[in-house]
Amino acid sequence: MTINSNEADLKADIEPAKDRDESVSMMEPLQIGETSRHRAALTDLALELAQKSAGLRRSLPESLLASLSDLVRAMNCYYSNLIEGHDTHPIDIERALRNDYSKDAEKRDLQLEAKAHIAVQQWIDGGGLKGRAVAAESICEIHRRFCGLLPDDLLWVEDPATKTRIRLIPGELRDRDVEVGNHVAISPPALPRFLKRFEEVYGALGKTAAILATAAAHHRLAWIHPFLDGNGRVARLMSHAMLLDALDTGGIWSISRGLARNVQAYKRHLAACDLPRRNDLDGRGSLSEESLAEFTHFFLTACIDQVNFMEGLVQPDRLRTRILLWTEEEIRLNRLPPKSGGILEAILYRGELPRADIAEIVGTGDRQARRVVSALLAQGVLVSESQRAPLRLAFPAALAYRWMPGLFPDKG
Repeated sequence: MTINSNEADLKADIEPAKDRDESVSMMEPLQIGETSRHRAALTDLALELAQKSAGLRRSLPESLLASLSDLVRAMNCYYSNLIEGHDTHPIDIERALRNDYSKDAEKRDLQLEAKAHIAVQQWIDGGGLKGRAVAAESICEIHRRFCGLLPDDLLWVEDPATKTRIRLIPGELRDRDVEVGNHVAISPPALPRFLKRFEEVYGALGKTAAILATAAAHHRLAWIHPFLDGNGRVARLMSHAMLLDALDTGGIWSISRGLARNVQAYKRHLAACDLPRRNDLDGRGSLSEESLAEFTHFFLTACIDQVNFMEGLVQPDRLRTRILLWTEEEIRLNRLPPKSGGILEAILYRGELPRADIAEIVGTGDRQARRVVSALLAQGVLVSESQRAPLRLAFPAALAYRWMPGLFPDKG
């Protein structure tokens, strides 16, 4: 994305792009065929992912799910933007959520971009796209919500051929031809019919088929390239919504981390899926089914790896040990009062803690109990809906390197 803040450098007048009469069959196959030699192994991966994701969710109390999903939202945002070359650390993202922005204009813009991404994912996690993740209207809504929250400097793109600067309109399909690498995207007037076909196919699948098709939908949306910019973020948010629907993930693991950690393979697979059918053994569509199967294997394997990673992080004994070791250090450094560990341990065991139980846990009077709670709230490791509501654990990004090591890089 090219940044432009000069209002005088407005979009040049251009002739409307012409419809090249592309047939929607150009993006076939939209799914791995029933007779494909890859189908059985990929279905096994989809079922394994469903089993592991359900097991992870069942292993955690609902109150812990809510806290984890907040942290994972920041993580997902970090990795999705990192794929686009925008490096905004989750600690800076967390600051932006508190309206604490960098004085550096460029960093501030990236904080606002991250905040926009989190707002869209929070809307998705709250059921905003339930049952309609692949609808053309929904795809435009993701783009509108994300880009509508961006600062103006991030809403300008540059045509690589003409060097014309164009202002991005949130939620609006592109009105000019584009090339992405070696791929010439379909003409703008063709977008509605391709998105309609996209919705018809991917919106009518059962759960297992939807899990299996998430990778294919991810690529085919990128191939359609509906917007001038922001297509990668929209595709990953759509994929998140599809998996949320099909797997009821609870938002506690992220495919974006898996894609970002293998970003060159991710981009290589996406480019390979643009290629035409190789021979008579490569499916029956216009595009390579072999490449689509390889990307699906990569995508599902990355999902399973992320579920396994999160499962290892939140294993009760290990998580408890890491948190209590940190608490002991904070007590020794006089940054937390004694008995703080007892409250955290009780919350880890129960999921949430009524305030009436605190004095008994710490073995002191109400005044001292309130002092301990205030210190934990100030550290950001406890949250509560109100002054009387139960306490639950929070996972501050600043402590992730201790509590959830490997979730994202340490901030230098």
